[in-house]
Amino acid sequence: MFETTARGLSSAAGAATRHTDRITPAPDDRNVEPAREPSAFAALVREIGEDGACEVRTVFWSETSARLKLLRTLALGEHRAKFEREAHSLKSSARSFGYLRLATLALELERSAATLGDDPFRDLLVRMDAAYAAALAQEPQV
Repeated sequence: MFETTARGLSSAAGAATRHTDRITPAPDDRNVEPAREPSAFAALVREIGEDGACEVRTVFWSETSARLKLLRTLALGEHRAKFEREAHSLKSSARSFGYLRLATLALELERSAATLGDDPFRDLLVRMDAAYAAALAQEPQV
């Protein structure tokens, strides 16, 4: 449900900020809070109303948590294509809500899933979990 909704809403978020695949990762994002684009959620509210935006945001948090748990349970060598697809979806939905750090890390996974080694993969998942937690902590209460 969310992915379909997010696709439709991405134009609203894009109206506030133009995101492309040209996300530039920070040299070392391990201790950096995720960059949050506050106007992204406001654009969703303008597009679909506060109730709809809040509902979709709730789905985002739930699905993102589930997606990150899934990524931790799959074996890298056996599921590289799945990692790439899941990372692509995560990148898109994180951008829709303005969580650029999480989107950046998802893009990194999407681009490197085919060649990533086990240790760098585990490190990337730890960084994604941290970005998710930081993003959730930055989420304004509506």
